[in-house]
Amino acid sequence: MGPVVCDVTVSLDGFCAGPNQSMEQPLGVGAEALHRWQFENLEENQAEISAITQASAFIMGSKMFGPPAGEDDAGWIGWWGENPPYHAPVFVLSHHPKPMICLQGGNSFQFISEGIEEALAEAREAAGENPVAIAGGASTIVQFLRAGLIDALRLHIAPIRLGRGEPITIEDIETHMDRVSRRETSLVTHVYYHRRR
Repeated sequence: MGPVVCDVTVSLDGFCAGPNQSMEQPLGVGAEALHRWQFENLEENQAEISAITQASAFIMGSKMFGPPAGEDDAGWIGWWGENPPYHAPVFVLSHHPKPMICLQGGNSFQFISEGIEEALAEAREAAGENPVAIAGGASTIVQFLRAGLIDALRLHIAPIRLGRGEPITIEDIETHMDRVSRRETSLVTHVYYHRRR
């Protein structure tokens, strides 16, 4: 089996999404600024940007797939349009089973209601010997961390504060993982962790 990996960008105060997520602001108020490093000064962060979509299967929570709670989801295919950036099977943790959604570029979204272990088993079967990525959001990443199921985590810390939103704490990470290296660029600090053996 390939490794289980995770990339997540957080603010200095530990939030990977801001407050008041909505159709107009899917990442929450102020959280677009978290991801400047992926779109500006690309050469400085090229290795980390490339690594984000190198997995052969992905797992995400229902809030990351969307739409926000209370919104009508009839016909919803995700935030990314007809050709999402994954180009691989995506397994969505959901309390409500739905038919699989197949989109362009080899993208598919399968909805798993049996929990994180079942999602991981299905993703590993799809990925074979290649990596499986835990794509988010915060509660999904924390569940996998606490279960000891993430082999490598790349934490990208943006130099902003959000004050509130969807948290991932250093305690959640460092209780289960060992810090192995860090690298700073002008817009982000990349911190690398491996699962504690």
